[in-house]
Amino acid sequence: MHRRILLITTAFALLVAGCSTLNTIGALLGNQVTFTAPQLQSYLDRRFPREYDKLGGLVTLSLLNPRLSIPQGSSRLQLDFDIGLGGMGRDSRVPAGHFALQSGLRFDPNTRGLHLDNPAIMHVDVPVLGGAMNNNARNLLNRWLVGYARDEPIYQLDDNLLGRIAGRRIGQTTIDNGLVTLHLDQ
Repeated sequence: MHRRILLITTAFALLVAGCSTLNTIGALLGNQVTFTAPQLQSYLDRRFPREYDKLGGLVTLSLLNPRLSIPQGSSRLQLDFDIGLGGMGRDSRVPAGHFALQSGLRFDPNTRGLHLDNPAIMHVDVPVLGGAMNNNARNLLNRWLVGYARDEPIYQLDDNLLGRIAGRRIGQTTIDNGLVTLHLDQ
């Protein structure tokens, strides 16, 4: 009896560990690898907050509290950030506003990561600037977005997953039914 309980407990522990590992690296299903919004969110949580000094250090733009979602029926993901503005007595780590963007994703083999593809700012609210974003602040945010989409992955594939798909080329990246899918070519 005790041996049967030990065997069942061990099998359950291995099943949970296997699911946990699968959750971390993405599900490899035939010719595709899928990721969920919580997997991408977990990666972003480790990479933020981020600070960017502008105007020779007179102003600091901080991006805080990223929140990633995949809206139902959408082929784009949504990212919401709190914005901190530092300078002239303001602490950049204190949210001063919020903005949201929507974007597709693309895979970049140089960074081994998923990058924003054609991101578009959907909403900006910065009450310390009177609620509406002025041209200087909008230009600052747009310049950050272009550089971020080019250089920074929102998710980076780990060595374990890359080893599992070795010898296969990553093709198109799609967003559908709440999942991000990397399509593998032979």
